[in-house]
Amino acid sequence: MYEGMFLLDSAKASVAWEETVQQVHGILTKHGSEIVASRQWDEKRLAYPVKGHRKGTYLLTFFKADASRLKDISHDCKLNDVILRELILKVHPKLAEASVQQGMSATPTEEEERRSDEEIDERERPRRRSRRDD
Repeated sequence: MYEGMFLLDSAKASVAWEETVQQVHGILTKHGSEIVASRQWDEKRLAYPVKGHRKGTYLLTFFKADASRLKDISHDCKLNDVILRELILKVHPKLAEASVQQGMSATPTEEEERRSDEEIDERERPRRRSRRDD
């Protein structure tokens, strides 16, 4: 089983969420994958622009697939204009069920989200260099 985190174009996802999800699922099923669970994870401001986008929507998907097809799945994701980035990880067989349950229920809390946004804001500010007279 694999866990896929797909960063999607927020503008397109907000207008037609179901069609956007179907595009991702279509890529997976085209290569013989069986989708176990899928849901919108979060919509966030990105730390740096990705393909010119400052905001992205994350789609978390658990699926079963043949390992030999992952390269083709990744290639098709790169060709798709809705998918900005993808990360696919293998889930250990003993942890598969627990990972799906946790992934489908856990969402970042508002406090975690606020802390993350503050960290991004701090990174964007130019830092002053202190001068020392030695």
